Amino acid sequence: MEEKRILVIDDDAANLTMANKILSQANMRVSCVKSGETALKFLQANKPDLILLDVHMPGMDGFATLAAIRETDNQCPVIFLTADDDNETETRGLKAGAMDFIKKPFVPEVLLLRVNHAIDLTRLQEDLTREVLAQTKKLTRLSTQIVMALAGAIDAKDTYTNGHSSRVAEYSRTIAGLAGFTREAQDEIYMIGLLHDVGKIGIPDAIINKPSKLTDKEFEIIKSHPILGAKILERIPEFPKLLTGARYHHERYDGRGYPDGLSGSDIPVEARIIAVADSYDAMSSRRSYRDVLPQEQIRAEIEEGKGTQFDPVFADIMLSMIDGDTDYQMREK
Repeated sequence: MEEKRILVIDDDAANLTMANKILSQANMRVSCVKSGETALKFLQANKPDLILLDVHMPGMDGFATLAAIRETDNQCPVIFLTADDDNETETRGLKAGAMDFIKKPFVPEVLLLRVNHAIDLTRLQEDLTREVLAQTKKLTRLSTQIVMALAGAIDAKDTYTNGHSSRVAEYSRTIAGLAGFTREAQDEIYMIGLLHDVGKIGIPDAIINKPSKLTDKEFEIIKSHPILGAKILERIPEFPKLLTGARYHHERYDGRGYPDGLSGSDIPVEARIIAVADSYDAMSSRRSYRDVLPQEQIRAEIEEGKGTQFDPVFADIMLSMIDGDTDYQMREK
């Protein structure tokens, strides 16, 4: 397994000692510095896999240090370290380009979980980008087998679903075909659908598979997966539409969705299609707290969401697909 290299920047020696101990015990190579200025000199000759950066430091604070880092390196993930507990600091940090926040004092399990997730997510981006760039300049450069394997890895994080991404992709392609899309556009939306949940790779398994009701904080973490998915896929410029399904499949037609609150035709058409397909499969699949829903109940939910949650055109097409599925074959087997 490739070694993980961490740079910790904090003016508090106790915090550096604690972070070094926790991460080193997990076989990570840790470098510690006490200021933003020292960190910039270190980064001239070293390339860590992740930077842990204190928000409040004398001289260059965390925000100034991050801005200076981004002038020469826009790829290395940065997680802010802070004892603050206010939304303003978190919002400012995320806008500045931080990937996550870790509260101080450190909880060892949380520190390791977030560090590993951040590095694994970044490496996944890099691996997927390399694979795409190795192909031809056509859509086929993104190997269907590779994308399906990745979709399988995404679905494997959820104990209670099997083949969700593939079914959503298939339903989306069918909806697009019935809506009159070209064969090329249908194949494109199939690929987009396969990776619509790729951001869940960055969500802790314990939250995805929690059998009881999520807390508000856990639900906010779940809601981050569209943005995480877009970050993974945005580095594939040869297929810019690929991230639309990942980022926008939880937007609602009435503007009450997330993460951007888009509405109507402002939501990319591929995401509007995937949103219907995704909701249908969620209802026709098993969950920890229920079995597959009856077909008539699913139909009623799609009908009720038409024009509010769903684009009415694509909701009507899904309703026609349900009506044609007299043996209820469109569901998790």
